[in-house]
Amino acid sequence: MGKNFKKTNPNLVTLIQHLKDASRTNEAPVWRDIAVRLEGPMRNWAEVNVGKLNRYADENDIVVVPGKLLGAGEIAKKVTVAAYRFSGQAKDKVSKAGGQNMSIEELVAKYPKGSNVKIMR
Repeated sequence: MGKNFKKTNPNLVTLIQHLKDASRTNEAPVWRDIAVRLEGPMRNWAEVNVGKLNRYADENDIVVVPGKLLGAGEIAKKVTVAAYRFSGQAKDKVSKAGGQNMSIEELVAKYPKGSNVKIMR
């Protein structure tokens, strides 16, 4: 029988609960999916480079990274990116390309229905 571990970071626990609540109240399954991904082990979290954003995201897309956005590669598209964490280089590169960086909480507040939000893994 496996052990049940729970998250010890109170900010992360609050974020997960907020995402689940937003999913229920707004009938937006995308927020529940992100909450489930963040509940899992940290070794399974997404680590996405900005080069991957450039390759798979279109101009003016809204992208969520349920993990960390890293700075490897180049980005030339204006993209709105929300992530649990950002590296310094990744923030700079997205901003210089005309994009926008925000936390997942800010994204939920801005787009409560979750329409046109892409999850990048």
